[in-house]
Amino acid sequence: MLGLVAFVGAPNVGKSTLFNRLIGERLSIVEDTPGITRDRLYGTAEWLTKRFRLVDTGGIEIKKALFKDEIRAQVEIAIEEADVIVFVTDGRLGISQEDRAVAKMLYASNKPVILVANKIDNVQMIANAQEFYGLGLGDPLPVSASHGIGVGDLLDKIVSLLPEEKEEDYGDATSFCFIGRPNVGKSSLTNAILGDNRVIVKDLPGTTRDSIDTPFSRDGKNYVAIDTAGLNKRGRIYEAVDKYAALRALSAIDRSQVAVLVVDAGTGILDQDRHVVGYALDARKAIVVVINKWDLAKKGLMQEQFAQEFRQRFKFLDYAEIVFVSAETGRNLDAILPAIDRAKENASRRVSTSILNQIIQDAQNMNPTPEFNHGRLKIMFASQVAVNPPTFALFCNDPKFAHFSYTRYLENRLRESFDFTGTPLHLIYRQRK
Repeated sequence: MLGLVAFVGAPNVGKSTLFNRLIGERLSIVEDTPGITRDRLYGTAEWLTKRFRLVDTGGIEIKKALFKDEIRAQVEIAIEEADVIVFVTDGRLGISQEDRAVAKMLYASNKPVILVANKIDNVQMIANAQEFYGLGLGDPLPVSASHGIGVGDLLDKIVSLLPEEKEEDYGDATSFCFIGRPNVGKSSLTNAILGDNRVIVKDLPGTTRDSIDTPFSRDGKNYVAIDTAGLNKRGRIYEAVDKYAALRALSAIDRSQVAVLVVDAGTGILDQDRHVVGYALDARKAIVVVINKWDLAKKGLMQEQFAQEFRQRFKFLDYAEIVFVSAETGRNLDAILPAIDRAKENASRRVSTSILNQIIQDAQNMNPTPEFNHGRLKIMFASQVAVNPPTFALFCNDPKFAHFSYTRYLENRLRESFDFTGTPLHLIYRQRK
């Protein structure tokens, strides 16, 4: 399990800019308008060989403002779940009312807090950071997210406070987790598969309190079912906001070999389903799709129609197996574990180097690479370098000539040659010297 670092603070202090700087990507929208970051965004960073997750939150304000309650709820959830909290302030403006409000929330968190005075863009401004001692949260760290000043010191501090990574040892068991929006039936599916009401189930979002790992055996095979937690209804946390459920799912996804996306056939496919499965995609986990509550599906709706709509909305999941079930009636539940087994097996599949190179060369002969970035890609040699997921290193003349559409084409050729149902493929280009 990776440690989780949350960025909190008032609006417009530079949290999103700092977040983007640390993960090396522009994942979070950056705009000089308070309240522009409305949803938490997640990323993974690495420093001194240590990997950890980052979560960017919306700002928090005292005065009445659009999304104020929702943003405050995001901060409370981030505080509850984080291992380390980075409190970002505006070093140019000094301590604000909002800063004091955030500090008051952090006093009660009992979590390590790093106080950052951002926007300290030159040596002359370093003295500005001293004012933030008044917040009572220790030494303020002067940083300029825009220019990268002090970011290394911040990363050093984060790494020093993070807990050690935990490797779950499940032996030969297949570990899997159900992910999805609240109230799609994740806990009901867990109980139905286990044949025991081990997980509290109510017809309300957010009734699962903790992440529960349950080992069991079926047909001579060992499994661990990891039930992703919902949210504690505490203070201003609103359980009805679907996207909040994603934060605790991250650790469950980390510990699982297969992520099972649960979709509610009664309510149909929603945008939040795409949002939730994105974390499993980022973690490159094998994926199975379970359409639950099929007994509540619209009358006359055929499974083929629903599957076709799902494939259309989730084109990036065209490799995932779809299983239609009902946890309530027990319909087709026996199909879930075999689908999980196939996904795990395919994620562990190895391809011999000679066959792999034959496939890649045949693919280039049948469909020559397009010109891209003033050059044409030429792959000279290929080798599988990892499993879970299957990862292939493609040694070429120059990786910058690789267009994403050609990568997709090569992936499709590999899938035509081998059964990779349920698992993503990872293709890496390396320049051959």
